[in-house]
Parts: sequence; C-alpha cells; structure tokens
Amino acid sequence: MLVDSHVNLHGDQFANDLDAVVARAHAANVGTMLNICCKVSEFSDVFAIAERYDNMYASVGTHPHEARENPNIKVSDIIDLTLYEKVIGIGETGLDFHYNYSDSDDQYANFQAHIEAARETSLPLIVHSREADEQMADLLEREMKIGEFPALLHCYTGGQRLAERAIEMGLYFSLSGILTFKNAHDLRNIAKILPEDRLMIETDCPYLAPMPNRGRRNEPAWVVRVAEDLAVLKGWSFEETAERTTNAFFNLFKKAKRPLNE
Repeated sequence: MLVDSHVNLHGDQFANDLDAVVARAHAANVGTMLNICCKVSEFSDVFAIAERYDNMYASVGTHPHEARENPNIKVSDIIDLTLYEKVIGIGETGLDFHYNYSDSDDQYANFQAHIEAARETSLPLIVHSREADEQMADLLEREMKIGEFPALLHCYTGGQRLAERAIEMGLYFSLSGILTFKNAHDLRNIAKILPEDRLMIETDCPYLAPMPNRGRRNEPAWVVRVAEDLAVLKGWSFEETAERTTNAFFNLFKKAKRPLNE
C-alpha cells in the first residue's frame, strides 16, 4: 500500500470526477490520502472530502500565500478545528518568499500561531518552505528550543543545508513529482541523504504531475511514479519503498488509522 501524504482534492479541478479520481488511486494501491487545508476559511470543504471517503484525512491551516487572510488568527481557532477525528495535522503553513503573495510579517505571524497549535496538540505541523531556507531553519530551531513539536517539510525543494538542519531537529520530509523531473539533479542528490525512516511521498495534486505526465492535472494514483524514482535513488525495491514511506506517514500522523486491509 502507498500513502499520498499531500493532496488538494476539494478544488474545482476535481469537482466533476472526484469519485473516479479516488477510485483510480485505490486501484493503484494508494490506500490513504491526506487532504490539505490551505485556507482556514475553506476548512469545511476540505473536511467534507475527508468525511466522504474511507482512509481519507484532513488538515487545518493557512498556506503562506494566504497568510494575509488571517495574520491575526488565534491559536484556539486552529485547535478547535483539530478536534474532529479525521483532522490529523496542522497546515500547510510556513514561509514563501518566491511570490510574496502575503507580506513577510503576515507570514511570520500566521506561521507562529500554527507552530503554537502544533506544540499544544502534538499534531504534526505541515510546513511549506520556498526560498526561505535560512529563515525557516532559524525559526524552527528557535521554536524547538522553546518546546518541541512534530513537523514535516512537505514537497521538499530546499537546499542541502536546510535538509541537514531539519534532520538534526528530527523533522520528516516528503518528496513530490518534482523528484522525477529531468533537471531535478540537486533534489535527487539531497534525497539520497534524507532519513530512511522519516521520508514519505506525495503528489500535491492537482499540481506537480510527475513524468511523463508533467503539465497535466496531477492525481493521487500518480504517486506511484514518485515511489518508483525514490526506490531507484535509495536502492530499495518498490515494495520496500512502499513499506518505508507508509510507515513514516503513520509514525508521524499518529491520529490516522491504518486501513484494515493493508
């Protein structure tokens, strides 16, 4: 069985064929998926998908692009939405200085609230980091000294130094279809050093479709391609890759339940 640790299935791109998309994922032995909340204002839509399907879970959070929507969000507002049984993580949240859709001050304020919610609930923090390697590592190290919390760097595309510092902090990592891109040489080299017991896979669908489907709408069934390339990089069999990445998911997201037919 495979786990797609990061999907975005609640948007318009899946409105007309979501049942078929989920069925194709199950046919590809993708047994568990985590539907990600990128705006707290959309939480009800995200959670409805989790409620609709078996072995589908949800997170609650605000993406750094959307931090301007609620820079003053209360920690209690986030925690209240984690009380649902199928809400297993907080995020995605973080820092993104590539597009700067939200001011850095708003991003930091929003991220801080999510960190405190993760610390208080012990639910994993799902972290987005783009062109913010040093700022992200400095912030996480400072916050971990205040009080540790579980965390995942999703869709990892950062540099080696961020990876090394995150490894020291005990963070988990997730790799996406970018791993299969022809020019992703640096990412493939970094993937080789990522901890074997703290590594998972994702599609981040509908974005970042892996080769040979790059440019098309991505979907959870295609996480198989990420697993295939990861297996080659790590020198694992496909079955071993599935087992390791699935174990990593359930070791981090402890609130999730393994499928009975795994």
